[in-house]
Amino acid sequence: MADSTESLVKKLVIKIKEYPRFSKEEIEKFCWMAVHEYKHGVLPSEYDIREIDEDLYLQVLQEFKSNI
Repeated sequence: MADSTESLVKKLVIKIKEYPRFSKEEIEKFCWMAVHEYKHGVLPSEYDIREIDEDLYLQVLQEFKSNI
């Protein structure tokens, strides 16, 4: 992972833990929300189907799970 990507992933993991109603039972959902917010500038709405960066999502999810 490049330094800038690694830094971004770590920032997103921190952001996830600060979300209201964060739940470890829904890690995938919160990782998706963080990557969506990063890419589109806003949190997703209930039926938001805009694409996200799948690779970034997987990196964030992996980093989050490795720090639990």
